[in-house]
Amino acid sequence: MDTAVASHREVANRGLLVVSVMLATLMQALDTTIANVALPNMQGSLSASQDQIAWVLTSYIVAAAIATPATGWLASIMGRRRLLLVAIAGFTLASVLCALATDIGAMVAFRLLQGLFGASLVPLSQSTLLDVYPREKHGAAMALWGMGVMVGPILGPPLGGWLTESWSWHWVFLINLPVGILAWLGVAASLPTDDTRNTRFDWRGFAFLAIGVGALQLFLDRGELLDWWNSTEIRIELALACLGFYLYAVHWKFSRRAFVDLGLFADRNFLASNLLIFVVGVVLFATMALLPPYMQNLMQYPVVTTGVLLAPRGVGTLLAMMVVGRLLARGVDARLLAAIGMLLTALSLWQMTRFDLDVPAALIIESGVLQGIGIGLVFVPISTVAYSTLPMAARTEAAGIYSLTRNIGSSVGISIVMALLSRNTQVNHAELAERLTPFGHNAHLLEQALRANGGAGLAALDAEVTRQAGGIAFLDDFQLMMLLTLAAIPLLMLLRPVRHRPLPTLAAEP
Repeated sequence: MDTAVASHREVANRGLLVVSVMLATLMQALDTTIANVALPNMQGSLSASQDQIAWVLTSYIVAAAIATPATGWLASIMGRRRLLLVAIAGFTLASVLCALATDIGAMVAFRLLQGLFGASLVPLSQSTLLDVYPREKHGAAMALWGMGVMVGPILGPPLGGWLTESWSWHWVFLINLPVGILAWLGVAASLPTDDTRNTRFDWRGFAFLAIGVGALQLFLDRGELLDWWNSTEIRIELALACLGFYLYAVHWKFSRRAFVDLGLFADRNFLASNLLIFVVGVVLFATMALLPPYMQNLMQYPVVTTGVLLAPRGVGTLLAMMVVGRLLARGVDARLLAAIGMLLTALSLWQMTRFDLDVPAALIIESGVLQGIGIGLVFVPISTVAYSTLPMAARTEAAGIYSLTRNIGSSVGISIVMALLSRNTQVNHAELAERLTPFGHNAHLLEQALRANGGAGLAALDAEVTRQAGGIAFLDDFQLMMLLTLAAIPLLMLLRPVRHRPLPTLAAEP
């Protein structure tokens, strides 16, 4: 039998299924960033400290990271349809519970629950779309899937800011209720029941991998808050992460059926795509973490205005994904499209290195749209090529690994840029302050500050020096992201081009 003929499964209502899984994907992707801007309001309402409120984000990220690799095994014993329905229902219910939380303990517990249920949504939606589309249409399928995965985090902050200011932080979670209900009903009506197999759960492998992934996420998420190597907790988390990954690698080597099959990385396309999606996660989420504080803290933009200026980035991504799916279907080389996308992303970051503290709004929008187009051109081709040479049965497990890689990339990117931002701001402040002497070229600034009410004038001058130092530190981060993007382009040469040949057996059918 021609393997290409069996490369997908027919469903009665593919349109409804696509819309339903896209709603589930969008709901989960939004929640990775939508709560960020609501944290100050939540902190006051829940009577939480700064360290406690940070666990609202950390608990979700860590729970999702630990549970994501289990998607393949859960789908094999429950069936993809049942697991998807349980994940949507659980995520929606946990969202409602988050909105009803009255103290920080309950909120963290419900966010933990939300992360556990939401972990399966993205890999399940990806593998489902790959299975219901033939190989020659996988580019279009990944374009649809990518719209939810990539646009969700981009639209999260502006939507969260608008809901928080117009209503309250509770609506950041309640918005998932109608979306979750529609997604559940659509999946129940359109996704057929699939086969299951009773496989043994690898508890030892799960424990090793959970320790490694969970400790790594805690290390990345809490490092800046606890001053990295000066914290005993951070050193312990890094040691546990290294130990967990090492023990899992040894366990996989000698186990007949390990929890997650690292042998999938023997496929060159899958390995190269994971490396590239790691870079995409670093660049996209690091940039999205930098721009809101740059605009709000240094340029004094309100939350809603910041959201409006960032929203066009999502429009650029949508436009690129609508076009790139059709180009892939017509046989355009995925590597060429991804290379163009990475060059456009690097160009947008170069534009950001030219920002100043009075940058026009038009330039912010222009660079954002350009980066959105670039990310869209990168994301769809590599997501398509990643599974092109894998067997159909391995897609759900591979999708879990792929999603985990992207999430770890985003955590690494955010941690790096925030750590560098803090350190470089201090260094730049010291260098700028050194030039403010009574005998230098900037002596007049010091004299003006002393005349303006003594201490108050000096405080105002110090605030401006801090502002300028922060601005330079942001530009340094943008430059680092640009160089990382350019350095990753040669990885595209590792990808094997995907060519779809016409199937004579199908063409001969009436």
